[in-house]
Amino acid sequence: MEVKSTSKYVPLSPKKAREVARVIQGLPVSSALDVLNYTPKKAAFLIGKTLKTAIADAENNFSLDSSSLVVKEAVIGAAPSLRRYKPRAKGSAAPILRRNSHIFITLESAAPEKKKKKAKNLSKKSQEAPATAEAQEA
Repeated sequence: MEVKSTSKYVPLSPKKAREVARVIQGLPVSSALDVLNYTPKKAAFLIGKTLKTAIADAENNFSLDSSSLVVKEAVIGAAPSLRRYKPRAKGSAAPILRRNSHIFITLESAAPEKKKKKAKNLSKKSQEAPATAEAQEA
């Protein structure tokens, strides 16, 4: 089962946040929290808050055990930027973009993945069997 959590309009550049988000993808939740706690970046704090929200949702709303959760995806999207202007020489102005981001975190319980892999393997075997039978007839 997948659990999703989002934080929108976070005042942080998406480029800076993606650097931290790449590190936690595929990790168990406890390891991801440890990594975020010891990463000295603003993005780590904000992604950690979103991750804790996703864990709480999984435990309270879906009755999942937090020890079996894995970070499936940590995606950082661009949010609308605030436009500001800075005075420049000869009466001109230079634009300043204050970038914002949306943080999307998807958690997945580790148990259902094993069942899906078995189903895929069975379908491959069933496809291979008719091919060998046709080869024997020819």
